[in-house]
Amino acid sequence: MIPIHDDNPRLRAPVVTWLLTAACLAVFLLQQGNGDLDGFAITRGYALIPARLAEPGGDFWIQAQAADGELQRVAAGPAALAQWMPAVVAEWLTLLTCVFLHGSWLHLIANVWVLHVFGDNVEERMGRLRYLVFYLACGLGASLAHYAAEPDSVVPTVGASGAIAGVMGAYLVLFPTARVLTWIPFLLVVVVPLPAILFLGGWLAMQVFHGMVEANVVDGVAWWAHIGGFVLGMVVTLLLRVLGALRPAVPRIRIEVRRWRGR
Repeated sequence: MIPIHDDNPRLRAPVVTWLLTAACLAVFLLQQGNGDLDGFAITRGYALIPARLAEPGGDFWIQAQAADGELQRVAAGPAALAQWMPAVVAEWLTLLTCVFLHGSWLHLIANVWVLHVFGDNVEERMGRLRYLVFYLACGLGASLAHYAAEPDSVVPTVGASGAIAGVMGAYLVLFPTARVLTWIPFLLVVVVPLPAILFLGGWLAMQVFHGMVEANVVDGVAWWAHIGGFVLGMVVTLLLRVLGALRPAVPRIRIEVRRWRGR
């Protein structure tokens, strides 16, 4: 299911959501323009590699795709990184830096699209600064969930989907009855309005199903990062609601159209 739009109004421009999108785009362009021989230096240096985080200073080899499409073994340990990127960040920082990396244009576009569908309303309810901290915290929590689920994995983990899952969890808490215009690809041109609780609840159930039966290293998707980010987003938002730290909701206006008949 692909979300297209929701029926939630907003009064303020989602500045932080726009800035996060711009940051992801800028980093992705840097990834594309890097001059490393294998084109993988930024990913090696700033992606989350659980095995490397579990054993700082160890030497690892990871599998990467070269420009010609062939798979190759690429060094990912500190010695190899120092050869190409002397200023690589500390291992623990990759829990956060990986959130701004993406593996392809499709990966980037899909993530920021979902962020814009759900993020604007969450940003308005939380306020800009609180929303930014919330987004980064969800990204960090998602990375920790992935690390806990796959501590021995040598597959580089990149993408904002864990942080965006946190935004989706917040949206579910704040706007469970909002309608999400949804495209269902296997039904070709069918577009249906689904309640947020159905769309987001179904999405979470799918993540849990895949996380239980599939290994991240096989399918390349960090299912438990999605689950961890989503659950953390819900919990934090519920806490903010209890503390009264949320902005008032923008009332929805439903316009009823009636046929007018003259005498």
